Amino acid sequence: MAKGRKNSLYRGIPDELSALMRTGWADTERRDLTPTGQAPYAARRRAALSARFPGERLVVPSGGLKIRSNDSHYAYRPYTGYVHLTGDQARDGALVLEPRPDGGHDAHCYQLPRDSRDSDEFWTGYTAELWMGRRRTLAESELVLGMECRDIRTIAEDLAKSTRTPTRVVRGVDPSLEAVLATDEERDDEFEEAVSGLRLVKDEWETAELRRAVDATVRGFTDVVRELSQAIATSERWIEGTFFRRARVEGNTVGYGSICAAGEHATIMHWQDNDGPVRPGELLLLDAGVETHTLYTADVTRTLPIKGTFTPLQREIYDAVYEAQEAGMAAVKPGAHYRDFHEAAQRSLAARLVEWGFLDGPAERVYELDLQRRFTMAGTGHMLGLDVHDCAQARNGAYIDGVLEAGMCLTVEPGLYFQPDDLTVPEEWRGIGVRIEDDVLVTADGNENLSAALPRSADQVEAWMREFAG
Repeated sequence: MAKGRKNSLYRGIPDELSALMRTGWADTERRDLTPTGQAPYAARRRAALSARFPGERLVVPSGGLKIRSNDSHYAYRPYTGYVHLTGDQARDGALVLEPRPDGGHDAHCYQLPRDSRDSDEFWTGYTAELWMGRRRTLAESELVLGMECRDIRTIAEDLAKSTRTPTRVVRGVDPSLEAVLATDEERDDEFEEAVSGLRLVKDEWETAELRRAVDATVRGFTDVVRELSQAIATSERWIEGTFFRRARVEGNTVGYGSICAAGEHATIMHWQDNDGPVRPGELLLLDAGVETHTLYTADVTRTLPIKGTFTPLQREIYDAVYEAQEAGMAAVKPGAHYRDFHEAAQRSLAARLVEWGFLDGPAERVYELDLQRRFTMAGTGHMLGLDVHDCAQARNGAYIDGVLEAGMCLTVEPGLYFQPDDLTVPEEWRGIGVRIEDDVLVTADGNENLSAALPRSADQVEAWMREFAG
């Protein structure tokens, strides 16, 4: 009987059925596995984290399934820091760095092993292996990850053997694991900052994954343009489904909920209902990214004229955002302050809003008071990687107030949003939203636009749409 099911067709498990289910299974152990390409990089990341906390035990959980409703679960997504430090995506696991006398650490990856065929656990329940798919054995995981793997069911006992060892854990990922640890919240927060900050500079393996994510995303945007007539005949949902198909075929899924915002929905920063009409003459703001099988994501936005050409007013607004993005991208380089690209883009938009008469100048005054935010709303970008807003828990001094280094990857995404009910702008401006977003890698001598294959200027966008939308 499925565990947790009150209303089941079955009354129980007859002894003969139980005995039948336990026999006749082939040996499927994989002994030919080798470490993944990520394994040596993950080892270096663990070493860097180890050096930050000598003499302390460090615990990074992977997390478990979350209930969507009743007995169905959300698609599982492991905690980002766990993936970064192990290259693993297993649920209900944990990385433990156990301190050594020499100041280093021994790494152990605790995992949920395969269900035993000697009991009914492997086939009785929605989270059982026969229902959800084969898991790796611990021996297989050791070959793949290049590190020692242990049974997660022994972790509490193992940790209890050295209760005097100072311990830090990433909180909010696995409450059951936190319950067996006596840790200090402030020190745990400091640890999470370090785990997040470790991702600020991408290694060469990560950069290659980001390129894969962006390249697949470019193809997904082209798919949308090809099928725009279908969206006009249906709704924004067609656009969402079209991009999602590409994300599932080439990657794991989308890196975040796609924003498929046509018409006045483009003025809503995080529009995700995606149920509105797609009408010629209006704009479509598409903000979407493919997540690779290794969980690195792209994050790209283009604003497209649904009929294929911009109106004069749409082009004027689009060109203002494009100029602001150009200013922001020019400020992305090693040694520059992280805030520089945001400030450059916002100053450009502030000047345009003063020029149009929507804000009282001079432009410097507008910028210093942040008055442009009525129409720009958000910041101009963020770090990108395993999370769409990567490194979000990193220390401010290393991120927001930090300096750019080669290997960092960020988005540059200025926008202008004129709300449908904004009486401070002329009626014809209301309901228009424009954002242009690209994924930019900081290089040794400047930057590289990873998403440069997608047209950006108004002329390029119109030519692209003529080619693929007809």
